[in-house]
Amino acid sequence: MTSGEVRVIRRQWWAWAVVVLVVAVAVAPLVDTWLTNPDDQRLVDLDVYRTGGQMLLDGRPVYDYVTPAPQLLPFTYPPIAAMLAVVLAWMSWETAQWVWTAGIFVALAVTVWLSFRQVLERESLRRYVPWAFALLMVLCTYLMPIRDQVRFGQVDILLVALCLADCVARRPWWPRGFLVGLATAVKLTPGVFLIYLLVTRQWRTFFMASFAAAVLTLLPFAVIPQDAADFWFSALLDPERLGANAATTNQSIRGMLIRLYLPQEWLTLLVWAVIVAVVGWFGFRGAREAYKAGDTLTAVALVGLMAVLLSPVAWIHHLAWVVVVLAAIVGDGRDPVRLRVAAGVWLFYVVPVPWWGVSLISLKIPGVSVVLGKIVQNGFGLGALALVWLLVSWLPKRRRIA
Repeated sequence: MTSGEVRVIRRQWWAWAVVVLVVAVAVAPLVDTWLTNPDDQRLVDLDVYRTGGQMLLDGRPVYDYVTPAPQLLPFTYPPIAAMLAVVLAWMSWETAQWVWTAGIFVALAVTVWLSFRQVLERESLRRYVPWAFALLMVLCTYLMPIRDQVRFGQVDILLVALCLADCVARRPWWPRGFLVGLATAVKLTPGVFLIYLLVTRQWRTFFMASFAAAVLTLLPFAVIPQDAADFWFSALLDPERLGANAATTNQSIRGMLIRLYLPQEWLTLLVWAVIVAVVGWFGFRGAREAYKAGDTLTAVALVGLMAVLLSPVAWIHHLAWVVVVLAAIVGDGRDPVRLRVAAGVWLFYVVPVPWWGVSLISLKIPGVSVVLGKIVQNGFGLGALALVWLLVSWLPKRRRIA
């Protein structure tokens, strides 16, 4: 290695140190807002995880408790998640808040790097990689689904990082498929990646993911059998444990349909089943075609959107997958049209569109308020459907044109 190369590397290290500082300063207002608000409103989902772990340490039933008023939130995750949350229970509440928040940004950094790797590895941008990465980190942090990760202390961005790394890492040091299995065992919805691995015939990865998910699912039956039985045969069957399914924050297909107030519940279920079948077929077919074309990132982005849309309940913070979607649209950053589309998608998911719909409905303008308000209220879910079409139909055509 020449002395010139050493100086370049040294400058890069200094640049990365400055990048960490710049990102920390940029996200400080967000972190400060949510880590200094009233204690009963602070990182309420982290409180759920931590209390679940505490219930195990105390020998109390995990699925019988709720967090203190005014939240009154039950533990809704599989029992392996409660076992992993014991680590959080060993920490003080203040320590857990900072450790978890730091973990959110580490997971976001992994997601941003793996997602935007085509841009960051361009030869012409090599000198500016640290600064481009810093800009992408800040832009992605202020997406509403990512802001909600910090607000609630959610786990979604970690699951995104796990599934993304498992699918796009070039030379993983772990058995490929293990991280998808882990994510599936912790929160079920990443199980859509098992379907993806199946339809793309990645047999070795599929069997590893299935094996890991099965082992981590069965393990609690040996360690905490009563809690495992309580989850799989009782808690899992009650969707209302997750919160009000008709709430604005539920942007899944089912959530959008519930807010339409169809006259009979069976009609809602029938319409939901039909739409889910169509969207699932379209989305997984698109993911398979993207994988066959060598565009694994777009395939992962589509499957992530399936995890949101096809789930009975998907809160806004579940849309953390929009980071991967943005990167799939951007590609290598050479096409100005794709960059403009990505900028529009970014802006759409930065502003609180669904809550504008709620405000519009409350105006009660005859013939306009409710209809238009419902559409806007479902904005993020409808946007996710539009993104599925964009990634399946528009993006390949744009790639050929460019």
